[in-house]
Amino acid sequence: MSGLSSITASLLRTKPVEQLTSDGEHTALRRSMGLVPLIALSVGATLGTGIFVVLGEAAPLAGPAVVVSFAIAALAALFSALSYAELAGAVPVSGSAYSYTYATLGEIIAWVCGWCLLLEYGVSVAAVAVGWGAYLNEFLGSTLGWRIPDALSSAPSEGGVVNLPAAVVVLLAAAVLLGGIRESARVTTVTTLIKIAVLIFFVAVAVTAFNSDNLHPFAPAGIAGIGSAASMVFFSFIGFDAASTAGEEAKNPQRDLPRAIIISLGIVTLVYVLVALTAVAAVGVDDVSSSGASLATVLEQVTGRSWPATILAAGAVIAIASVVLTVLYGQTRILVAMSRDGLMPKVLSKVGAKRVPTTNTLIVGGVVAVLSALIPLGELVNATNIGTLVSFGLVNVGVLVLRRTKPDLPRTFRTLVPLVPLLGVGMCLWLLRNLPAVTWLAFTMWSAVGLVVYFSYGRRRSALNRTRPDAITADS
Repeated sequence: MSGLSSITASLLRTKPVEQLTSDGEHTALRRSMGLVPLIALSVGATLGTGIFVVLGEAAPLAGPAVVVSFAIAALAALFSALSYAELAGAVPVSGSAYSYTYATLGEIIAWVCGWCLLLEYGVSVAAVAVGWGAYLNEFLGSTLGWRIPDALSSAPSEGGVVNLPAAVVVLLAAAVLLGGIRESARVTTVTTLIKIAVLIFFVAVAVTAFNSDNLHPFAPAGIAGIGSAASMVFFSFIGFDAASTAGEEAKNPQRDLPRAIIISLGIVTLVYVLVALTAVAAVGVDDVSSSGASLATVLEQVTGRSWPATILAAGAVIAIASVVLTVLYGQTRILVAMSRDGLMPKVLSKVGAKRVPTTNTLIVGGVVAVLSALIPLGELVNATNIGTLVSFGLVNVGVLVLRRTKPDLPRTFRTLVPLVPLLGVGMCLWLLRNLPAVTWLAFTMWSAVGLVVYFSYGRRRSALNRTRPDAITADS
């Protein structure tokens, strides 16, 4: 029994908050991001394919009530965002939810969370890149009268050979990240402002054709349809936590990270609800669902002219490319934290001359480029959602645990405990319940692979084996 107890205790050992904070303070990364770049990072990571493309996939599920689906998904994101804000202010490091669970729930749970984040960030980048290709074709068609052939712009399961535009945008984003965090932050801020302006333009045009008849029947599929759509459009809110991956590159992380997370979620929610409502009311659910570049199609139908759709498509090309950039950034920083803890190969945390994780960025960029070139959008969206919801649920639990184990830990933001974290967990479970069985099967297989990697590699090489061989219980 002692052997089993020892193994169990080692799986549940936590990394002290003080050690996590010290890692953040002595980072090799460059602290150069203020509040505005952090907000731009979170908005930039969130505002993209979710509204530009996924609206068209979710509208048939809920009908006009897809607006309610967005509101429900936003509410679920809000509870988790408040928990993220508390932990980001208390543990300002690069690992986001992975680091938070390592400090609160133990190594094996942290590994599961980190493995889910790899699914969330890596696969969502691929999904965003696929959506980018649809708008690039819309833009090329409306300006040059030419489109990239289906064979080179669709996944094999969709009748194509390879989605070349999706792979290219991922590789371009990786190249920008290799240029340094200051340059990446500038690009992110500019492109985020452009995408907000483009979506405001969409609302201003679409509202001129607002027809309340298009909102009836409002919920043809009832609560079940609204719930299914909410589970899908939750993808649209993934990314608000991106600021938490910049804990070691923020100038004042304790103050600015919580603010950036909450402000960015508020901006994104307002934009999404306005866009979804005006789109459906202008042309109806069927037309919103008819094209991969759904918002551009809406403008063309509303105005009877091609130039508004061209503006929207051009803005979407820029906007969605910026999401690829910011989410790819988050992916690399989470791997830095896992590598530094010994759970991933050390090469992933090595920083190059420009103080960026060069090898890490090259590997992630290459893997994600292959995924985006070969897998269709719908499958990527659901796979991303399940990984995100699991990690969000763990963050909510982590807030409850850290309040109990470290009640005196300095916190620059405090959420309402236990109400908000419990509501966050409940909303995540409800949304998970609405995901299709095939998504759960894929997630189970992904989790199994992750556990094999942990027990064959990470557990033996964990930094806690070297620094705290006897520290096998939570905060003991």
